[in-house]
Amino acid sequence: MSNAVEAYNPGLFDLTHKLTVEKHGHTALLTINHPPANTWDRDSLIGLKQLIEHLNRDDAIYALVITGQGSKFFSAGADLKLFADGDKARAREMARCFGEAFEALRDFRGVSIAAINGYAMGGGLECALACDIRIAERQAQMALPEATVGLLPCAGGTQALPWLIGEGWAKRMILCGERVDAETALRIGLVEQVVDNGEARGHALLLAAKVARQSPVAVRTIKPLLQGARERGPNSWLPEERERFVDLFDADDTREGVNAFLEKRDPQWRNR
Repeated sequence: MSNAVEAYNPGLFDLTHKLTVEKHGHTALLTINHPPANTWDRDSLIGLKQLIEHLNRDDAIYALVITGQGSKFFSAGADLKLFADGDKARAREMARCFGEAFEALRDFRGVSIAAINGYAMGGGLECALACDIRIAERQAQMALPEATVGLLPCAGGTQALPWLIGEGWAKRMILCGERVDAETALRIGLVEQVVDNGEARGHALLLAAKVARQSPVAVRTIKPLLQGARERGPNSWLPEERERFVDLFDADDTREGVNAFLEKRDPQWRNR
């Protein structure tokens, strides 16, 4: 895998400079760049959805890392000024934009990693919850404080958080407004790794680089099986697991992977 870093220009839309994208080998690095708190708005949410749609069609991209610009915020979520006038039409539109963007992120065909480099609050934490893996820096703080201002998490938080950390801790965070630090997040399963300040991005890119050693076709076949237990009991997926195993034999990468192993060489994936 090449370690070269280059600008990544999907050429389909304008990210309005609130999201910046670089390509690191087979990894797209997305930085939320909306100071001072890296908040999400309609434009950046639409941009995220369109970016994911483009990455899903790019055979050279196997993984996605998301982080925040600066050293204080991963993302503080939505700017509450958007809701100050009580406009229900705007609230409905923003809820739709948040849902569509983060559901697209959840369903990204590759591996997504959140590099939580600071506060991840509200929609910021929901963005991280939509990723496959979360790496947090020691100074990070995480919360879903919407009820504190009379709102509720509307971008998957009420569904993803209890699945990940259990109902009890999810209720503490959502119903009691409890904020957790990185070590607590690691202990309860909210994040998978805690690293020193300033190192989340680097560790996430190193982990993403490991994805390039996996067959991208196998990864995108496996991922829905792993996530499927949220919707059905685990045992109900066993027949489909076997069928997806057989389906992989239609892929060029399956033959390449098996023969590369037998020939004691690195596989050359074609993502097809």
